[in-house]
Amino acid sequence: MPPKASGSALPDSRDLDATWQFLEDGVDRIMTRLSEGMSYTEYMNLYTVSYNYCTSSRMNTAGINETLGAAGSGRSGANLMGADLYKHLLSYFVKHLESVRAAAEDLSDEPLLNYYTKEWDRYTTGASYVNRLFTYLNRHWVKREKDEGRKNVYVVYILALVQWKDYFYKYLQKNTKLSTAVLKLIEKQRNGETIESDLIKKVIDSFVALGLDETDTSRQNLEVYRDAFERPFLIATENFYKAESEMYISENSITEYMKKAEARLAEEENRIDMYLHASTRKGLVAKCEEVLVKNHSELMQEEFQRLLDQEQESDLQRMYLLLSRINNGLDPLRERFEQHVKKAGLDSVEKAVGDSAEGPEPKTYVDSLLSVHKKNAELVTKAFRGDSGFVASLDKACREFVNRNKACPTASKSPELVARYADGLLRKSNKAGEEVDLELALVDTMKVFKYIEDKDVFQKFYSRQLSQRLIRDSSTSDDAETSMINKLKDACGFEYTTKLTRMFQDMALNKDLNTAYKEKMAASAEGKEGLDFHVLVLSTASWPIVAGQNELKLPNELLKTYERFELFYLNKHSGRKLSWVWHSSRNELRSLYTNQKYFFVTSTYQACILLQFNTSDSLSYDDIRVGTGMPEDQLKAILAQFCKQRVIDLKDDMYELNLTFKSKKIRVMLNAPIKSEAKQEAADTLKHVDEDRKFVIQAVIVRIMKARKQMKHQALIQEAIAQLAPRFNPKVADVKKAIDVLLDKEYIERKEGERDVFNYVA
Repeated sequence: MPPKASGSALPDSRDLDATWQFLEDGVDRIMTRLSEGMSYTEYMNLYTVSYNYCTSSRMNTAGINETLGAAGSGRSGANLMGADLYKHLLSYFVKHLESVRAAAEDLSDEPLLNYYTKEWDRYTTGASYVNRLFTYLNRHWVKREKDEGRKNVYVVYILALVQWKDYFYKYLQKNTKLSTAVLKLIEKQRNGETIESDLIKKVIDSFVALGLDETDTSRQNLEVYRDAFERPFLIATENFYKAESEMYISENSITEYMKKAEARLAEEENRIDMYLHASTRKGLVAKCEEVLVKNHSELMQEEFQRLLDQEQESDLQRMYLLLSRINNGLDPLRERFEQHVKKAGLDSVEKAVGDSAEGPEPKTYVDSLLSVHKKNAELVTKAFRGDSGFVASLDKACREFVNRNKACPTASKSPELVARYADGLLRKSNKAGEEVDLELALVDTMKVFKYIEDKDVFQKFYSRQLSQRLIRDSSTSDDAETSMINKLKDACGFEYTTKLTRMFQDMALNKDLNTAYKEKMAASAEGKEGLDFHVLVLSTASWPIVAGQNELKLPNELLKTYERFELFYLNKHSGRKLSWVWHSSRNELRSLYTNQKYFFVTSTYQACILLQFNTSDSLSYDDIRVGTGMPEDQLKAILAQFCKQRVIDLKDDMYELNLTFKSKKIRVMLNAPIKSEAKQEAADTLKHVDEDRKFVIQAVIVRIMKARKQMKHQALIQEAIAQLAPRFNPKVADVKKAIDVLLDKEYIERKEGERDVFNYVA
């Protein structure tokens, strides 16, 4: 027997008309008068009637209110009862929406939106409650129908939405009345009017909700949203901003327009968050960028140079952020920025050089480079957000003006000046002050070093200057020297600083050597009569110092000490050879013939000449030449220097000791470098660089050929240049010469029958 109603107020589950009449009253109350409320008992009664009807047996109710007839043949009673109920619900929604539609006929614009959103809220809320009433219908009959492949069958809530779409939405949208009303409201907001944005959000949410996928209602389909709103919205956006931007730019400056465009883009981003669907973001932003930025990009790019010249950082940043939104929008800016930095660098160096024929001092030169780099690096960081393209433009411009400027007639001059600047920082005479200041100065030096093309030239000069600082004990501190070497190692690799590191190792070994020698001399009777003597034994391979021909006769005052040390060292290290570097040695002589006792700081050559005067106050040129054994050109240069310094006087072809010598300083530096000597030293250094480069090029070619075994001529040249670029920029002619040398030395050979192909000879 089918279940009977629990109370006389509930209809018999076998009576479809009575059941639907009871349910229809409840459904209508929920859909139209939900605000009046409904008790739990009333709601449960409706649920029970729906459940009872759906579960009643068709077999026991034959002939009662059959509605589907033959169409239900072969199906269970529960399925047929579900179909009847489903059909009545469908009819109710259609009829209900016809009345809703009738009330909207004369409405448009904002009143229409108010009505639509109010009805949408009421309808969807009611439909969700009705959906729960028919839970059993959804769970069994609807599911069974869908599983069997029947189309146009939905759960009750979706059924309600489908009817809304077919019988109300499509009617309103037939003449785009609904979407037009939405677009008008958005335009009001764009024009600065205050609107009720919640209206737009609710309408758009309804468009999204109505996008039902027929094959899978649980999956979102945005076709309704795109057809009804997104496409016309993007067209309206383009038209609005095209007209506004053209008018605004004709009446205002480019900088003011950029502010306007920036604000409008922010507004549109905010609009997406306020009431648009997230999928619109890409299309809307792209459309706004096209109309507001791309269409006016040329005008902005033309304004860029003026903003650079006037250093308007905030406007530059705004322009960067706008043009970064479009493809290739920043490329013209990067090119102009590169030319701007290059010109600023060249002008800065030209100002530093001034009218000086000898060029600027190293500090003045490096400061002129750093000032331009620092200023523009800050601009890149702040205005251009550290953009890699602008960093590359800055680097390219700096590399250009650091290596080719008015102070540098040749490519080797810039690395020489930077090396001399570093030497000035690392000497004891440096006035940089605190260690922190010195470290910052070294960091700045490395900023310039980064852009030097001929890093081997810098290495050669730096190596020579480091050797002089170590020999003369004039380094500001070992920590500072080590810090600089580590920075060079990080920039160029271990091999670049190998010799520099070995110099320090030699200095450490020399401390132990001198201690051992002094202990040996202290234990002997001869040593107690010796001079105050300090020696540096340097490895030939690591130090950029040439011993020379040793054309020098040591006076007796020095000879004994010289012989004692050689005997001590060669006994300690058999098989080694000592070559004395007299021009780098330093002596201190005390004057006993003047009223004020002076200490003369001299080179060993100078000391040998002055010690000749211990035997006589007046000597001829030949006496001095024979006594010292020095070459004539060197001897004449030193004697001329002594005469200029008034240490000796030339009278009647005789050199006389100046017994009345006076100086403001007790320690008199007689071996101060002469400018001509400094120039000659620089020339010699560059000569060594050229010689070294020949071997470096050859070594690189051999290394390449050993790895590749066979290469074409042009490919070998290109590969060699690429590998040498971090160290220096080789000329193609030099690479070709190196290939010819290696052919002669039989490191490589030409392939038979192909003159432009080389083979490696193992």
